Amino acid sequence: MKYTGEALGRDLENVRKYYGSGKTKEASWRESQLKGLHNFLVEKEEEILRALKHDLGKHYVEAFRDEVGTLMKTLNLASKSLKNWMAGKEAKLPRIALLSSAEIVPEPLGLVLIISSWNFPFGLSLEPLIGAIAAGNSVVLKPSELSPTCSSLLATFLPTYLDNNAIKVIQGGPEVGELLLQQRWDKIFFTGSARVGRIVMSAAAVHLTPVTLELGGKCPAIIDSLSSSWDKEVAVKRILVAKFGACGGQACIAIDYVLVEKSFSSTLVTLMKEWIKKLFGENPKVSNTIARIVNKNHFMRLKNLLTEPRVKESVVYGGSMDENDLFIEPTILLDPPLDSAIMAEEIFGPVLPIITVEKIEESVEFISSRPKALAIYAFTKNQTLQRRLVSETSSGSLVFNDAILQYVADTLPFGGVGECGFGKYHGKFSFDAFSHHKAVARRSYLTDFWFRFPPWTLNKLQLLEVSYNLDYLGILLVLLGLKKSKRSLFQACN
Repeated sequence: MKYTGEALGRDLENVRKYYGSGKTKEASWRESQLKGLHNFLVEKEEEILRALKHDLGKHYVEAFRDEVGTLMKTLNLASKSLKNWMAGKEAKLPRIALLSSAEIVPEPLGLVLIISSWNFPFGLSLEPLIGAIAAGNSVVLKPSELSPTCSSLLATFLPTYLDNNAIKVIQGGPEVGELLLQQRWDKIFFTGSARVGRIVMSAAAVHLTPVTLELGGKCPAIIDSLSSSWDKEVAVKRILVAKFGACGGQACIAIDYVLVEKSFSSTLVTLMKEWIKKLFGENPKVSNTIARIVNKNHFMRLKNLLTEPRVKESVVYGGSMDENDLFIEPTILLDPPLDSAIMAEEIFGPVLPIITVEKIEESVEFISSRPKALAIYAFTKNQTLQRRLVSETSSGSLVFNDAILQYVADTLPFGGVGECGFGKYHGKFSFDAFSHHKAVARRSYLTDFWFRFPPWTLNKLQLLEVSYNLDYLGILLVLLGLKKSKRSLFQACN
């Protein structure tokens, strides 16, 4: 369906009115929609996996691991925890607040817009949708046009599982995205590039709409000179899978580059060459274990990064490309120029630069001197280095001795900091991202803080001071006239 601004506005007004009816706030409605999403994943699993294969060349197991499986896990948690999430939580008041009580009550924000990305078209569409539904919102979802088969599947089948009065899927390219951003929303949740994120934020500013931006950046990995051969192999496997095995490196939390001591670099390269073959086959293109580049534009961008003469000289493994099949072989670079484009922008593909330092401790300064990362991964048993990374670096997440693990942990917030975005979600954090936590306070008529009312006296000033400090003995002493104020300002002002 081709939308005009006027037609879109009418449709959204109907959705907003439906939200105003209060239907989406009911626990039974939220539960039914979560069940609908569960049924969608179960009944359409084969079509989902085929769509991911068609658009991105993802192996079925990788697709299940990174999208269907993680979504099922999230849905199970949301369904089990919904009543608890929805319940108001008591807020503790000080003892001085006699015959008073307070609670924090989560309420939905209203009509929310979710704009998702192409690299995990189901995960990045439905993960925030689960949170928005659980929180009781009405939702418009715009999947990415760059994964058209997945987008079409969502638009075609989701309406048969969900309440179309409250949840709509709208397909389209940048022009549709622009139309959507011109509308008034109660929340915008965007996953994508920093460039488009700035456009989203500018549009949101018109209506002062709150925004969650899940962007990207260059995620570094540090690998220490591990002594145990077992530790080395485990670290290398985890690094390679977190780079080449996550949508062919086209993931915001994929490792972008590796920092290693110069004395350990040759050992690391040797191990990586060996394990690339073990994990992805002698011919990764034929073994069908690495996703394809999403389209020709992205392929040419990566090709241009790799064929820059100074960068090309740094290739120590891989580098072959098939434009017709949109395939780039897992490629390792050793010390490409730090001022090259490949070290300045997010790579988002199966190319892994290794940067050498004299001492691994220098990696802390190297990372801190660059824009904040969505994730930092450090493979080290050095407790001092771990403490320094925690205290001296800033990133959306920090993981020791593994990578991408934080994405699947529902008890951890997922999100960025600085240029890689802001706002967090996953698990209960998704519910919170689409909720307003309203303060509700109740007082009795039987007690009062009489000293908060004029006319003002020095005695009232004293009582306010000791009350704010929760100095209960002081309150008693002031009331008994046994505590005198040393303030001269009161007299000077009267």
